[in-house]
Amino acid sequence: MTRREAREQAFILIFEKSFQPDSEISELVEFADENNVFKADKYAVKLAGDTYSKLEEIDSIIENNLKGWSASRISKITRAILRMAVCEILFYDDVPAGAAINEAVELAKKFASDDEPAYINGVLGSIARSV
Repeated sequence: MTRREAREQAFILIFEKSFQPDSEISELVEFADENNVFKADKYAVKLAGDTYSKLEEIDSIIENNLKGWSASRISKITRAILRMAVCEILFYDDVPAGAAINEAVELAKKFASDDEPAYINGVLGSIARSV
């Protein structure tokens, strides 16, 4: 599995958790496997788990870099993509910030509305410059 495919799985897990906040990532992985949604990749599970274990810090950084928006106004899809990318930018030394941003933009092109990729790129660019 490619890193891009693993990120897509991580995004799906993070997005799904936004609808099931009391579920653990491991439960969502098990559900996906049992229902043949996907067989989770190790990187995907680690990234989703790390994102949620550091969620308070990640959300604070996102909130501080939203220009003219509050976190409550962004879609769950955009929030999940931003959370995942910020986790990689801040906590994964082996992932260049530019790669994390590019992958987030590609996910937004696939799953979000037409104007979201540019918005995600701008927010993540601001975060990358500040760290």
